[in-house]
Amino acid sequence: MKKVLQMASAFIGIIIGAGFASGQEILQYFVSFGYMGIVAAILASTLFSFMGMTLTRLGSKMHATSHSDVIYQISGRFLGKIIDYILIFALFGFGVVMIAGSGSTLHQQFGFTPIVGSGLMLILIMLSVMSNVDRIVKVIGSITPFLIVSVIFLSIYSFVTKDLSFSELHELSMTQKPAVSNWLISTLNYVSMNIVLGASMTIVMGGDEGNEKTATLGGLVGGLGIGFLIIMSYFTIFSKINVVGQVDMPLLKIADDLSPILGIVYSIILYGMIFNTAVSLFYSLGARFADIGSTKFKWIVNFLGIAALGLSFAGFTDLVSLFYPIIGYMGFILFVILAFLWFRMSAASEIDNKIIDKNGS
Repeated sequence: MKKVLQMASAFIGIIIGAGFASGQEILQYFVSFGYMGIVAAILASTLFSFMGMTLTRLGSKMHATSHSDVIYQISGRFLGKIIDYILIFALFGFGVVMIAGSGSTLHQQFGFTPIVGSGLMLILIMLSVMSNVDRIVKVIGSITPFLIVSVIFLSIYSFVTKDLSFSELHELSMTQKPAVSNWLISTLNYVSMNIVLGASMTIVMGGDEGNEKTATLGGLVGGLGIGFLIIMSYFTIFSKINVVGQVDMPLLKIADDLSPILGIVYSIILYGMIFNTAVSLFYSLGARFADIGSTKFKWIVNFLGIAALGLSFAGFTDLVSLFYPIIGYMGFILFVILAFLWFRMSAASEIDNKIIDKNGS
């Protein structure tokens, strides 16, 4: 059970980066649809659970050390190459967004110029990504519980202290610019985008777990955890949309308004969650092109990190609204393949069980 919870916590940490922990993703993908946003959040929770257990199960079943180990086997050479390139592009693009988010966090909370937070994040990534998978999973998972507690607390506070009626909050929410125009497509796009984001590291994490059942449960519980956080974050931001509708970091703004000390604590947690996702992104990128821990691996990570820092100055909010939907649409291919593969694996398992039962009798 301990291993299941550790993997679940790590999966949550991989998915929840700058956009989620700041509240910007939830604002654009869910709150902007008003009441329908909660329906979208519940649907997203179901899909995350399904995709989480599919990815960890695949990784464990194939003993994967890189996403390419799995992608080419399940998709074939031609389609596998397309998905592989999508993942590489997405990993680097999300890395840019994470570094931009780290700069925005320290800028909004402490007034530092964005280069301070972004530069510090790059240094931490370079130092940490050289570790092995097991150590990365522990680091990623260790910060996640603090975020869960913080989001629950902020959700209760926001709901109890809301200034407007539900109908007024709904109308204000509907004035926000959504990342995608339709709530259902937005939900599918959001889950797809995040699966692209987390697929590489989640597959590697599953590959490091020899027990397929443990890996599957870890992905399932992690997906449910992500869904719970989406729903709580939705209520938090929806209840205070009149206050946070125009800021880069809505959840950080709510925490800071409640208490400057809490604002500082949450900014540290937020920075840690960004670090979690960024580490998994650049680790996965390095593992795709070179043996983990090799000199080539280190050079690739350092070069891509510096390049991401340079591109991060495009601005955090603009990067989220522009880049995330594009990756979400590209990720539909992977989404469909994983869904098909799950049912195929389940059918194969049933056949194996029937054969075992028949032989046993």
